[in-house]
Amino acid sequence: MEGEFLRFYVDEKQSHHGVLLWEWLLRQANAMGMRGGSAFRAIGGFGRHHAVHEERFFELAGSTAIKVEFIATEAESKQLLALLHQEKIRIFYALIPARFGIINPDAADPVSMTADD
Repeated sequence: MEGEFLRFYVDEKQSHHGVLLWEWLLRQANAMGMRGGSAFRAIGGFGRHHAVHEERFFELAGSTAIKVEFIATEAESKQLLALLHQEKIRIFYALIPARFGIINPDAADPVSMTADD
């Protein structure tokens, strides 16, 4: 199946409507009917300000990034991005074309995910 790999990078303390932003993203995507999403904590990195953040430094605890990613259809990606625009959330993202499916599917898997290319 053809779709998109949608990835967001957020500060682990960043919130929206009183909910951590990474958690808010997962909740919204789930409510929209996306098949799945995941959030991962970075152990280190740097952003546009070139300040290196590493999880091992006690004084920087809580300042690393969270990566939130989805494998989605084009329509699902557009719907989530439109919501972010509507909510006026400033967020960095990457959108990459993706081909996805299930190897050795079972009867519960959607037919669209099981076709061989």
